[in-house]
Amino acid sequence: MTSASAHQSGARFRHAAVFYRGPDDYLANVAPFVRAGLDAGEPVLVVELPDRVEALRRDLGHRAADVGFLDMVALARNPARIIPAWRRFVEEHPGRAVRGVGEPVWAGRRPVELEECRLHESLLNVAFDEVDVEFRLLCPYDASALPGEVLADAARTHPVVGSTEDNPAYGGHAHALAAFHRPLAPAPEAAEVIDFGAGDLAGLRSVVHRLCDLTTMTCDAVEDLVLATHELATNSLRHGAGEGVLRGWLEPGALVLEVADRGVIRDPLVGREEAAELAEGGRGVWLANQLCDLVQVRSSEAGTAVRLHTWL
Repeated sequence: MTSASAHQSGARFRHAAVFYRGPDDYLANVAPFVRAGLDAGEPVLVVELPDRVEALRRDLGHRAADVGFLDMVALARNPARIIPAWRRFVEEHPGRAVRGVGEPVWAGRRPVELEECRLHESLLNVAFDEVDVEFRLLCPYDASALPGEVLADAARTHPVVGSTEDNPAYGGHAHALAAFHRPLAPAPEAAEVIDFGAGDLAGLRSVVHRLCDLTTMTCDAVEDLVLATHELATNSLRHGAGEGVLRGWLEPGALVLEVADRGVIRDPLVGREEAAELAEGGRGVWLANQLCDLVQVRSSEAGTAVRLHTWL
């Protein structure tokens, strides 16, 4: 794994955070970065909030036609979907330097979403540091709207902050791995707890249906959650010593299901790499990431937990 000290200005993956205050400051920091890429003949992809996309389009004028734009709100409802999108962008331009703008953290996101955004920002370095490609990624943070601890996290997950090319606060891959190994907050005492083993999957699906009946979820959303839970439980039977534990509970605005077992996942990018979806039980996690509003994966020698959040 790459250490923090390995990130110098010559790194091929240049992962930078920039702090801005208000729309004008946003454009002052981001638009020149986009124009520099266009001037260099580089493919540029901007994954942003809709109002930022509109402001950039106006500022770039006719040159906006040469920039790719994606809606970050639609893509990053589950932050685990962002790395695959950047991977596809890089792979669409083999042998070429590319650059992107991505703002996965915005004011109003739930605390659990911010937690996963922080992990995502760390895992970007794991995903792209070893890739032989020149990729410049700028991550804007609204310093006028985000809490100070979120901005401090940005400094720990980006080797470059503003004009500081060798950010001393950057935690390197070790920071990402520590976050992946750190256990999730305990389930509430009122959570329903079901131990399962081989032959119990049909009953497990019934439990999930019953929990969903306590909500106003649509039929399609229920079936998606049942399928995601089934796939994760199947992973537990195959890779988690043939047994696992399902926990489920309601919290304000969400239904939460967790599948835990004694297996260990070594790859912190599990479920975020399309090519690896069949490795280490990755198919189930990949599918859950496509079907659920938010997915949290944590694994250490003590075992693995995958937590699914459905917003109500």
